[in-house]
Amino acid sequence: MDWCRYRFRSVWRLAAPPDAVYAVLERAEEYPRWWPQVREVASVDDTTGTARFRSLLPYDLVVTVRAQRQDPAARVLEADLSGDLEGWVRWTVTPEGSGTRAVYEQEVEVRARLLRALAVPGRPVFRVNHALMMRGGQRGLAAHLLSV
Repeated sequence: MDWCRYRFRSVWRLAAPPDAVYAVLERAEEYPRWWPQVREVASVDDTTGTARFRSLLPYDLVVTVRAQRQDPAARVLEADLSGDLEGWVRWTVTPEGSGTRAVYEQEVEVRARLLRALAVPGRPVFRVNHALMMRGGQRGLAAHLLSV
C-alpha cells in the first residue's frame, strides 16, 4: 500500500436545481466565499489557477489546478492537480428528487514533504481532516445556494 495515495468520494445532497449547483461549482475563484476551508483561489490563465486550503490541521496545502473538462450539458467538472497534491478531482452534478446530488471524487498523491514524512501515523488524521473539509464545503454551499 502506498500510504501517500488517497482516493476520496463525497456525495452532497442539495436543495437547489442541478444547473444552479453546477453554476456555483464551475466558478472556482468564488469557492472561498462559501467554502471556509478554501482560503484562497487565484487565476493564472483561462484554464489554470492556484488554490490554498486548510481544514482542521494547522497546515496549508497549495495546489495548481488545471481544468480538463467543463461540460455544462453533462454537469461534469474535472481538473488535474499538482503541487502539494498531485492527481485529479471531479464534480458530477445530477438531479435527485426536487434537488441535486453532487458527487465529488478525488484521487491524489501527497507530495508535501512534511505530510509524506507523517504518512503512516498521520493517515487516519488526514482522512478525518478531509472529511471535515468536505462537511464544511457542503454546509457552505447549501447556505450559499439559499442566498443566490
